[in-house]
Amino acid sequence: MSKSFKNKTAVITGAGSGIGLAIARQLAHRGTSVVVNDIDADRAEKAVAQIESDGGQAVAHPGDAGDVDVVQRLVSRAVDAYGHLDFAIANAGLTLFGDVFSCCPEDFRRLLNVNLQGTFFLVQAASKHMRARRQGGRILLISSNIGVQPHPGLAPYGMTKAALNMLARSLALELAPCRIAINALAPGATVTERTLQDDPNYEQTWQPLIPDGCVARPDDIAGAALFLLSAEAHHITGHTLVIDGGWSDAGCYPTPAD
Repeated sequence: MSKSFKNKTAVITGAGSGIGLAIARQLAHRGTSVVVNDIDADRAEKAVAQIESDGGQAVAHPGDAGDVDVVQRLVSRAVDAYGHLDFAIANAGLTLFGDVFSCCPEDFRRLLNVNLQGTFFLVQAASKHMRARRQGGRILLISSNIGVQPHPGLAPYGMTKAALNMLARSLALELAPCRIAINALAPGATVTERTLQDDPNYEQTWQPLIPDGCVARPDDIAGAALFLLSAEAHHITGHTLVIDGGWSDAGCYPTPAD
């Protein structure tokens, strides 16, 4: 698989920590130059420093991944820095908790901007470059198992993630003639800085609910991401790969806090 990544270039949104950073580090370790986006400029620079300390190549491009101008300039930055773009990974995303009665328009719009608008226009900008270059490419959307299996209190979030799965299916038809593959990856419960911030007992909460008895780590998700970006997955497009230890088949939910 490593030959699939040597001398390639990738852009990754929300890559300052968690799953995005794990994907960036694994790509860089295999020879891909990475443009790291994160809304937090300091976090993006620290991610680049980690990648470079491991011997990889990376540059930071901080900014709000829900902003169309930011994601368009992200693609331009990759081309300016490394001459071309081979992989685009739309990883940045927001989670909105709450029932249908409490959702406010401002939070809803912010969710749509990051999870859908930013993702769509990153795909558009990346695919335009790939089409013009005529060397093909691979695009990966980071969805969620909540886009496959509903979860109480996460209806707007689940709606956006289900939309990403359909976006991959729809654009597979449009992008295939350009030799561009697009897929979605749907992680389940994963221990990251963000999930631990939401729930310090995150692993203990979720582990008993997952059929294989394991909560994912960012590197687990990154490994699957690299497969979908690799030459070994050349005949896979328009697919959503769920990685949740069987949770979406079991559909068990945490007990609500009192």
